[in-house]
Amino acid sequence: MPATDSRPLAITALALLLLLAWDASGGDLWLARLAGGATGFPWREDFWLTEVLHRGGKALGWAVWFGLLLQLRWPRGVLRRLTPGERWQLVLSALAGVAAVALLKHFSQTSCPWDLAGFGGRATHISHWLWGMRDGGPGHCFPAGHASVGFAFVGGWFALRRHAPRAAAAWLAAALLTGLVLGISQQLRGAHFFSHTLWSAWVCWLAGWACDLARRALIRTRQMPIDTKLNTP
Repeated sequence: MPATDSRPLAITALALLLLLAWDASGGDLWLARLAGGATGFPWREDFWLTEVLHRGGKALGWAVWFGLLLQLRWPRGVLRRLTPGERWQLVLSALAGVAAVALLKHFSQTSCPWDLAGFGGRATHISHWLWGMRDGGPGHCFPAGHASVGFAFVGGWFALRRHAPRAAAAWLAAALLTGLVLGISQQLRGAHFFSHTLWSAWVCWLAGWACDLARRALIRTRQMPIDTKLNTP
């Protein structure tokens, strides 16, 4: 894959524009009102949404990650085409995505839909970009943490695309679909707005790209001639 490949930048920029357009559209509340109302969200305690897609989805995500961890030593299938560094990138980029989303959630003052006054709670709906402004609720709901269980694996596209472009595309589609399903399941329960899910996907993509850039920079540093290193200020 050429070092000048501009696809990640183009995808990142286009996705950012689409996400900002969605934020500006006000579609979050419209979709939330399809799932809930003044008395709350009727599917909040639904068995399939809570036990299967929430708890089960989280367990499946970690099972996949530990499976990839084993592939570092005993690679199988398409992962045998990857270098050890690329397999490490696959594992670490997933952790980076989850960690990035968790960090943003920790500092976010945005509350969940089920905490809002319009859905039976007490918080006021304000933009999730008004950092530091409390909405009267518990906060820590932006972006969508559960969706990141699936979206965290989008970084695999960067690790796979040089040796297995078709597998990379399939991997990316599977990660996006899984994250979207998990995110929508939480949206139906009132745990997140749709934008929370979309931004979680973008953050995980950014984390995967950052891991790819870091690995490439490390390779270039190791390949740099010794005399060049010594003359570098």
